[in-house]
Amino acid sequence: MRTPAGRECPYFHGDYYRGRNVEECRLLKASGQGWSSDLCKTCPVPYIARANSCKHMQLKATVSRSALAFFQRRVQVSAYCEKTQRAVAEPHVGCGECHELPFTFEVKE
Repeated sequence: MRTPAGRECPYFHGDYYRGRNVEECRLLKASGQGWSSDLCKTCPVPYIARANSCKHMQLKATVSRSALAFFQRRVQVSAYCEKTQRAVAEPHVGCGECHELPFTFEVKE
């Protein structure tokens, strides 16, 4: 579903049926964090979901304040691979073991 920032996110949910206006981030809700629409502007989750669609990778999000701008809140994401049972250092790329590299072409003469 499209977030208030205009990006597609699998964890954002908006209920607008018959005049309702309920919006929530289900990733932050599962972590017990509070959500507001300004967090969607700097959230990395839509970019991670677009770059890596691994079904074994589980994301966990937390809201933190920036050290330089105390009033600015940001979403920080950590990832865990259920297949390899380890933390993922770069969620955009993945763990590196779930998806095989593309096949190579053989040139026949």
